[in-house]
Amino acid sequence: MDKDDFLLLKIFFPNIQLSEEEQERFKALWSIKTFKQYDLITEAGSIERNFYIVLSGVQAIYVLNEKGEKVVLGFSYTGSPSGVFDSFVRGEPSKIFLEALKPSKLLSISKSDYLDLFQNHPSFFEWGHHFFQEVLFGRLSREVELLTLTAEQRYISFMQRCPDELKVIPQKYLASYLNMKPETFSRLRASVTL
Repeated sequence: MDKDDFLLLKIFFPNIQLSEEEQERFKALWSIKTFKQYDLITEAGSIERNFYIVLSGVQAIYVLNEKGEKVVLGFSYTGSPSGVFDSFVRGEPSKIFLEALKPSKLLSISKSDYLDLFQNHPSFFEWGHHFFQEVLFGRLSREVELLTLTAEQRYISFMQRCPDELKVIPQKYLASYLNMKPETFSRLRASVTL
């Protein structure tokens, strides 16, 4: 892991204070994994064994509906966490797919090393508490948007808060995430100015 990658890792855990020796041990727990565009990182039916932090690229997390179509639940991108969290935490087979939409470089830590951090450093426990609260609140906010906003309002809200790298991923993934037909998304992209 180079200096830039380690800097991003430290930024991801802003309130964690480690001695120089602890930093070296912490750094050694992480490995870099790379994926090509459209590689499956986690497949439904498998158990998520890693927690990821995205160094570069964009990934989509989705399920398949009864027609076999992808229903996008969310995205991960540079600087964000990635993985199938429920499978990772519970150790149960995933119902969800995680796919690289762009070539991706991820920092990866195994579950045993992840748990070891929590046992040996109380500050990670506090970080984990806040992290999973944010995941829960983000999920709740998304559900409220899907149930209460019009397609145009959902489009505007998403485009205002999403990073530039999400704006260039395939339209069908964005449309699915926003719960609209690709034609509706295309029309809104052409007619709505932000």
